[in-house]
Amino acid sequence: MSIGENAKADVNTVQSALNRGNNVSMLLALAASFGLIKLMLPETIQMSAFNAGEFSVITTTSLNVFFAVCIGMAVGYLISYITEYYTGLGGKPVNDIVQKSATGAATNIIAGLGTGMLSTAFPVIIFAAAIWGAYALAGFYGVGIAASAMMATTAMQLAVDAFGPIADNAGGIAEMSELPKEVREKTDVLDSVGNTTAAVGKGFAIASAALTALALFAAYVTLTGIHGINIFDAKVLAALFIGGMIPVVFSALAMNSVGKAAMDMVNEVRRQFREIPGILEGTGKPEYGKCVEISTKAALREMLAPGVITIVTPIIVGIGMGAEALGAYMAGVTVSGVLWAIFQNNAGGAWDNAKKSFEKGVEIEVNGKKEVFYKKSEPHKAAVVGDTVGDPFKDTSGPSMNILIKLSSLVGLTIAPLIAVTDHETTSSVIEMIKSLFI
Repeated sequence: MSIGENAKADVNTVQSALNRGNNVSMLLALAASFGLIKLMLPETIQMSAFNAGEFSVITTTSLNVFFAVCIGMAVGYLISYITEYYTGLGGKPVNDIVQKSATGAATNIIAGLGTGMLSTAFPVIIFAAAIWGAYALAGFYGVGIAASAMMATTAMQLAVDAFGPIADNAGGIAEMSELPKEVREKTDVLDSVGNTTAAVGKGFAIASAALTALALFAAYVTLTGIHGINIFDAKVLAALFIGGMIPVVFSALAMNSVGKAAMDMVNEVRRQFREIPGILEGTGKPEYGKCVEISTKAALREMLAPGVITIVTPIIVGIGMGAEALGAYMAGVTVSGVLWAIFQNNAGGAWDNAKKSFEKGVEIEVNGKKEVFYKKSEPHKAAVVGDTVGDPFKDTSGPSMNILIKLSSLVGLTIAPLIAVTDHETTSSVIEMIKSLFI
């Protein structure tokens, strides 16, 4: 089974050009970082680090700080490579989803879910190694520098990320304008690459969120005065589970919101088909404003509950259960959120490119015989269903995990002085005052 060789070659050509730009930007950022570190930092640096349950002074070097930069750049490169492997057109994971489409939408969706879940393994191992390595080099400062280094190529990442929507809209304009078939074929290739680059951009964002959250966590520990998080404490363990649950509920709310808005949109379109004659023939003018209004109102209305949960829950946990429990909550949100983000982003991108594989024909083995299937075939219809599930995964729920992780840490950091354990009398009075507002 394979997609057309010409299509795969076109995709590889475009993808390689974007990858070269990304790699060159990383090399330039590394060179600039080395010069700035040598210019601005002393050879020997003393800083505090958290060891054996308490802060102590450690000594590191400017060269170690540069190595932490290298770790951040390596994380960015590896995340790009892994994401491209799992979501790229013509790759084994996407081709496996295409193969499963031959037996219907259910097997397509199962394959996509499995691909997304498997795609979490290597990125998490990379994050763990990066955190461990950067901390060994320069403490929490090294972790923060690694996160900053990974985002040093943000301008290039934004440009690559914007490539996808631009190519997608270009294809839509070509189709609506009834341009020649060759134009649409070219935009389909660009759109397929855009699906992969969009997934890569989201991978960068979630990787930065994971590393940044740890740096924020270090500031939180300093402000609250806690000496660690003891999971044998019932409150702390309970808060850890609550934190792990929040990304799951957040994702569910986001997905259900998309479903509700989609139902309203479909019903409105059906109403217009019934009540406005000539739409399908091109002689009647649809009421586009009604559809835009549905999307806009749904976007504002449906995000209220996830937003409230994100902001209010850490406040309740911190005030009601204490500083150590809130630290566990933040850790739970970070770990669970990273896993859900990678899973949803990559599954959605793989589903989308599985559908794109049918544009120029794809060879699938059915009942022991190889057949070539195109658009509007039964396997393609199954792939369209999978892509419909994948769109809210990669465009709504997955990217929002980045915001959830960072906002949870920032809210925890904001209320840290109120729940600090260093001044029990002041802290208790503040907590009692805040509790009285809610009781």
